[in-house]
Amino acid sequence: MSNQLKIKLSIADRVYPLTINPSQEEGLRLATKKIEAMIKRFEKSYAVRDKQDVLAMCALQFAAQVEQEQIDKTNDKQEMEDKLEALNHLLQEQLS
Repeated sequence: MSNQLKIKLSIADRVYPLTINPSQEEGLRLATKKIEAMIKRFEKSYAVRDKQDVLAMCALQFAAQVEQEQIDKTNDKQEMEDKLEALNHLLQEQLS
């Protein structure tokens, strides 16, 4: 596994050394920047005493985004299936 890359990411004033595949580096660095920006927003907007609270809120925010995307995807899929079913029904009527 000589193609592994060692990087250090700083989140909430802590450094995390990681050994990753080079293809993961960009995504991890972008995620780190998003987390840091979100931390700053939470600290600016709320009276935060502990980084743990801010990190918990960041985790909740990201998890909620993932869950909402899944819900939206499921809703979009159902809507598409309904439209295809209606179109199929119209086609069957025309062919009959």
